[in-house]
Amino acid sequence: MTNIFKRARGGLVAVAALLAVSGASLAAEVDVMASGGLTAAYKELVPGFEKASGHSVKSAYGASQGGATDSIPSRLDRGEPGDVVIMASDAMDKLIAAGKVVPGSRVDLARSPIGLSVAKGTPKPDISTTEALKKTLLDAKSIAYSASASGTYLSETLFPRLGVWEAIEPKAKRVVSERVGTVVARGDAELGFQQVSELLPIEGLDFVGTLPDDVQKVTIFSAGLVQGAKDAEAGKELITYLASREAAPAIAKSGMEPIAE
Repeated sequence: MTNIFKRARGGLVAVAALLAVSGASLAAEVDVMASGGLTAAYKELVPGFEKASGHSVKSAYGASQGGATDSIPSRLDRGEPGDVVIMASDAMDKLIAAGKVVPGSRVDLARSPIGLSVAKGTPKPDISTTEALKKTLLDAKSIAYSASASGTYLSETLFPRLGVWEAIEPKAKRVVSERVGTVVARGDAELGFQQVSELLPIEGLDFVGTLPDDVQKVTIFSAGLVQGAKDAEAGKELITYLASREAAPAIAKSGMEPIAE
């Protein structure tokens, strides 16, 4: 937690305290851009924040990185209104360096591993070891991976490192502006790799498991204030709420590890 925010011991209590300190600030509409990793928990938590604070939250969704028109960097580049961004921390750091997110405002919310799902009722392949993962990749008829943080790691780092990328690239699909699990569930790919928290909410999937520890990449998802936010104080209240202990159960249920103190 940076010095702009204080750790909250309870989300609703934290919001109430912030409102008291700020003189019960007028209700505001907080514009949020959220990436997929934290979406399930975020959607569960927002109604509690709105009820406790009196603010309303308007949400837009997109990848943490990449050139898709609905990605968070693309939205900010074309001037879409935003007060808070929730996204992979390394991508946020690039936005901070580019002057799009307020320096010192980044608050880490959760750690998220990469997992694999297949269509419901189909055989679950073995990915329990790195060698088993390599065999599964080579044997698969088709593979889907995201256009955001997890997919970048898989296609640019892990698959080449395993020595399989040349063999699997022709059957691997980079999924843009859609959940990987949705592609797998409708039968357009046999294997689907993405953040666990983005796979679990999708109907029609069976979750296989996470990548082996020695090749896993855990992504930290963070929240930060957009430079020039119209409702910065309300944005701070939302970030404090999402980083609180009260928010932790919803984050854990979604398949992520909360970083609340």
